[in-house]
Amino acid sequence: QVQLVESGGGLVQAGGSLTLSCAASGSIFGVNAMGWYRQAPGQQRELVATITSDGRTIYVDSVKGRFTISRDNAKNTVYLRMNSLKPEDTAVYYCKLNNRLGGAYWGEGTQVTVSS
Repeated sequence: QVQLVESGGGLVQAGGSLTLSCAASGSIFGVNAMGWYRQAPGQQRELVATITSDGRTIYVDSVKGRFTISRDNAKNTVYLRMNSLKPEDTAVYYCKLNNRLGGAYWGEGTQVTVSS
């Protein structure tokens, strides 16, 4: 079993910054990629950013230049630095891990609220 524990969400004013963290533990069997998704009320969950084990990154267009994903392979931890936050970034942010056996695991989510 794999556990993902997210932290760092909260309430911030527009233009502010937050850093999310997600620590993975358990029977991981090697990490292929880790990433962040978000889901706003009434909307589908969408990809925000992912990072592979060799450091390749993908970002959704709406966060390019504002968000940065990084990871600490030794700690099986992924981070999402979010700058210049906008009200439309308000959502529940979920961490996802894809392992080398084809398994996919999700965290429980952390709320990010950006006030205007």
